[in-house]
Amino acid sequence: MSWGRSSAILFGAGVSDRPRPFRSSQPRPPPAPQILEATLLLSLLWMPALLPVASRLLLLPRALLTMASGSPPSQPSPALSSGYVPGTVSAAFVTCPNERVAKEIARAVVEKRLAACVNLIPQITSIYEWKGELEEDNEVLMMIKTRSSLVPALTDYVRSVHPYEVAEVIALPVEQGNSPYLHWVRQVTESVADSSTVLP
Repeated sequence: MSWGRSSAILFGAGVSDRPRPFRSSQPRPPPAPQILEATLLLSLLWMPALLPVASRLLLLPRALLTMASGSPPSQPSPALSSGYVPGTVSAAFVTCPNERVAKEIARAVVEKRLAACVNLIPQITSIYEWKGELEEDNEVLMMIKTRSSLVPALTDYVRSVHPYEVAEVIALPVEQGNSPYLHWVRQVTESVADSSTVLP
């Protein structure tokens, strides 16, 4: 049995040595009821798997429009119903050369109420270019939760005590989350946010 013949048998096609035209002049007969039932069954089986993808695709034009306009989406956030204003809390990320430095900075920013909480994530590997050379270092990542209004003061403090020539401090606004936790972050950092200056 040749490969062409076996593949035709596997896929249910007939085998013939005569060439077939691309189009037949005769109308096609309607599909058998079994084929329609099988098609319907397959589409029903695949539907749940495709729904998450389809729902994301439906949101794509909205996301692109939001990115193009530069304004946040107008859809009400679940956090709004809880009283949390999206973006008023931020998660800031700082890398440190070792755990000792990270703990010193973490304790200081919490004591100064520049942050409500700092998580230390040990043993990350950072690969980056520095002064024309490709570098690879083991570092500790700090994830700092604070009010968005405190990010400039937090950045200034970290820069003043950090051993790196250029300290990494990046912050992302929190759009949603556990409402009691977000309120706690705001409450813990409230006294600093109300004062006009923060001393290092």
